[in-house]
Amino acid sequence: MHRVGDSSELSEPIPVAIERAEDCQVGRFEAMASPCSVLVNTEDASEADRLTRVAAREALRIEHSFSRYRSDNIVHRINHSDGSRVAVDEETAKLLDYAATCYEISDGLFDISSGVLRRVWRFDGGTLVPSRRAVSELLEFVGWEKVDYDGTGIRLPAGMQIDFGGIGKEYAVDRAAALLAEKTERPFLVNFGGDLYASGERPGGRPWGIGIDDPSRTGEAVLYRVELRSGGLATSGDARRFVRYRGRRLGHILDPRTGWPVEGAPQAVTVIASTCLEAGTLSTLAYLQGRGAKEFLQAQGVHFQLT
Repeated sequence: MHRVGDSSELSEPIPVAIERAEDCQVGRFEAMASPCSVLVNTEDASEADRLTRVAAREALRIEHSFSRYRSDNIVHRINHSDGSRVAVDEETAKLLDYAATCYEISDGLFDISSGVLRRVWRFDGGTLVPSRRAVSELLEFVGWEKVDYDGTGIRLPAGMQIDFGGIGKEYAVDRAAALLAEKTERPFLVNFGGDLYASGERPGGRPWGIGIDDPSRTGEAVLYRVELRSGGLATSGDARRFVRYRGRRLGHILDPRTGWPVEGAPQAVTVIASTCLEAGTLSTLAYLQGRGAKEFLQAQGVHFQLT
């Protein structure tokens, strides 16, 4: 394995590790608080390095642009606008349009304004749970229907926030894959923290074998394997972010109507779709259905796996 750095418009070198794995070169880097990788069917390490850095630059660009944890981007300006209108650029409008559509088709279950609930929830595997009163007080600041958005600008009532965390990583996967497809005809797989996109089958018509974490032994065991030939794959669940409450394991996906974790949901929902963003949206929407996750996905006609 060797490490290289890339100087870009992001002002900091991007550390990338390249290693060989069977008939692929694998490029690894960190972004969006996740381990990220690009697998390319090539024997040329320099080619894999070049392609990985393309993906890394795009992942970091999107993280810088849309992370709610930064103080120098459009999300921060919107979240600290104190009721004033904020003009948005074309890419931000695209994400807001998508989020608004998700809110509509989910009858309010998929709501990017629910991120404000993270003020009281800490999904760190512990047992600290907020009081019902603390959660209830924050619900005043949840509800996309309270937002004034017209496609070019957005106005949030004072105290409200938006959070692209439910779609940002999947969007980054698709954007990185689109850039790689412009630069190589070789089969490749983009993996940003378990959200994936495969450009097509490997040589000989072989699929990409994807291991899905056992939620009870995250990072230690694979519960099952999925074959991905092309398109996106995403998993929603409580494998890495959860809290223990009264003998139960509560996942980090919150019902915006109650402010509490979804009841009766599977531990993990894995979906394969044409894009990673579509797969991630469907897996989250299914999880939000709780006990109705299987019926919801059957109605969508997509390949899925529940745990």
